[in-house]
Amino acid sequence: MKITGKRLRPLFGAIAIVGAASVVLAGCSSSSSTSPTKSAAAGDKTAIISTNGSEPQNPLIPSNTTETGGGKIVTSIFEGLVSYDAKGGTVNEVAKSIKSTDQQNWDITLNSGWKFTDGTAVTAESFTKAWNWAAQFSNAQSGGYFYSNFKGFSATKDSDLDLTVVSPTEFKVALSAPQADFPLSLGYSAFYPLPDSFYKDTKAFGEDPIGNGPYKLANATAWTHNTGINLVTNSDYQGKRKPVNGGLNIKFYTTTEAAYADVQSGNLDILDAVPAADFANYKSDFPNTNANQAAAIFQSMTIPGYLAHFKEDKEGKLRRQAISLAINRAQVTKVIFQGTRTPAKDFTSPTIDGYSANVKGSDVLDYNKKEAKKLWAEADAISPYTGTFTISYNADGDHKTWVDAVANSISNTLGIKAQGKSYPIFSALLADESAHKMTGAFRSGWQADYPSLYDFLAPLYGTGQGSNYGQYSSKEFDDYMTEGSAKSTVAEANKVYQKAQALLFKDLPAIPLWYSNVTGVWSTKVNNVQFGWDSVPLYYEVSKN
Repeated sequence: MKITGKRLRPLFGAIAIVGAASVVLAGCSSSSSTSPTKSAAAGDKTAIISTNGSEPQNPLIPSNTTETGGGKIVTSIFEGLVSYDAKGGTVNEVAKSIKSTDQQNWDITLNSGWKFTDGTAVTAESFTKAWNWAAQFSNAQSGGYFYSNFKGFSATKDSDLDLTVVSPTEFKVALSAPQADFPLSLGYSAFYPLPDSFYKDTKAFGEDPIGNGPYKLANATAWTHNTGINLVTNSDYQGKRKPVNGGLNIKFYTTTEAAYADVQSGNLDILDAVPAADFANYKSDFPNTNANQAAAIFQSMTIPGYLAHFKEDKEGKLRRQAISLAINRAQVTKVIFQGTRTPAKDFTSPTIDGYSANVKGSDVLDYNKKEAKKLWAEADAISPYTGTFTISYNADGDHKTWVDAVANSISNTLGIKAQGKSYPIFSALLADESAHKMTGAFRSGWQADYPSLYDFLAPLYGTGQGSNYGQYSSKEFDDYMTEGSAKSTVAEANKVYQKAQALLFKDLPAIPLWYSNVTGVWSTKVNNVQFGWDSVPLYYEVSKN
C-alpha cells in the first residue's frame, strides 16, 4: 500500500494450513502501560469507542479501498477467509481450511453459519463472484492487481478468473504460478466476500455497505462525508474478532494536531498518530496511556533510474551507494523523530516474518563519511556531477523537517548542494512520479497490505509493477521473486527473498531510511488498547468505563 501524506491504514496464529507465520519484533519497544490482558468484560458492552480517521478516497467497496481512511472502516465491517492477529499471524475466519499440494492450485473450504448483515448466507459464491468482479478490467478496481497471479486474469480486457465452486462451502482457485504466501494474502480487503445485493446497485452499496464483519453501519446514513462514520456491533458475527464494546465512532480529521487536542480534552478516546510537534511531550501528556511500537511501515528515498548520473550502470551505483553512506540515520531518527522511527536495516519491516537485520550488503546503510566521499569521487571520475541534488516531498505531510535534515547530511558529507523540493499535495507528487517526470530523488515508502516479505519487494521493485516509480528493472530480481513464490513454504520463500534483498543493496533502486513506529495515545476512559502489527488499534478488544 502506498503511504500517503495522511494517516496510514495500514495495510495487515498460525494458519491451519501452510505458511504458518511467526513474528519477529525487533528494534522498537512499546511503552503502553495499560495491559492488554486486563479483563475487557469489565467495561460497558454498549459503550461507543471514538477514534480518529479520514474521509475515504472511494465508496466503501473492499476491492476499491487501498488507502488508510477507507481501510480502517472496511476492515471493521467485513471479514475475510482469514484475519490477522496483533503480531501479524493469520487466523482462520470464514475459512475452515486452505489447502494446496503445489502452491498453485488451492482448495478452500468454508465454515458454515456465516451471514451478511442483510441475513443472506456467506457462501463459496460470495467469494468467487466478488473476486471475479474485482478483477475485471472494466471495473477498474484499485485492488484489482491482487488478482494478477490468478489464472484467467487480464490487465487489458475483461476475462474470468479460474475459480470453481464445488459446493456452497467449497471452491477451488487456480493460480498462474505457485505462490507460497497465498494464504497470508487472503486477509487483505481485496479478497473480502460480497452479498448479492452489491451487484444490484454498486454505487448505493458503496455508501451503505453490507458486510459480515464485527461491526456494521449504524444506519443507512451513518457515513457523514468529511465528518465521520458511526458503526455498531454486528450481533450475528461468527468470527474471532468479537467486540466487547457497542461500536465505533470514527471521526475524520484533516490534521493530527486537532485529533491530539481532542484526546487531551476528552473528546476522543483513541488516536493512532501522534503529530510530529508532540513527539517530545506525548509521553508526559499521557503517562500511562501511550504506545510507541514497531509497525509494518518502511520509509525510503527513491532515485529514479532514468535520471542522468543515476542510471543502472557503474556510475549510477557508485553515486547511490555514496548517498546512502552519507545519511546519518541514527541522528535523524533521534533528533527529528524523537525515537519514533528506527533506522532501516533492510527493505521490509522488523514486524514481518523472515525479517533480518543482517542481509548481505546492508552495511551500505551505515553512516560512513570517508567511504561516501571516496565512492562519489570514483563516480565523478567517470562523469563529473554538477547541479543540485533534490529530494521531493509532499507538503501536506510531516516531511519537510526530515528532508531538510537528510539533504544537509548529504551536502555536508559529499560537498555537493542538496535540498528539498516541495509539492503542495501528495497527489501532485504522485502524478509526476507516475508520469516519470521526476528531476531528482523523492520520498517513498510502503505500508504492508499483508504480512509478507514479498509484499514489500515485488510491488516496488519488480519490472513494470504499478508502484515501481523509479522504473527499476532487473531480470535477476524478477527471477528471485518467481523462485520464492514457487517454494512450498513461506520460510523457504523467505530465504530466496533475502537473496533478492542482497541484490537490491547492490543496485539501490531506493535507499532505505527508517521504519515508522505507530505512536498512539488514548483516554483513561478506555482499557485494553492494543495496536496491531499494521499500526491499527484492535478496536474489538477495547472496553470503556
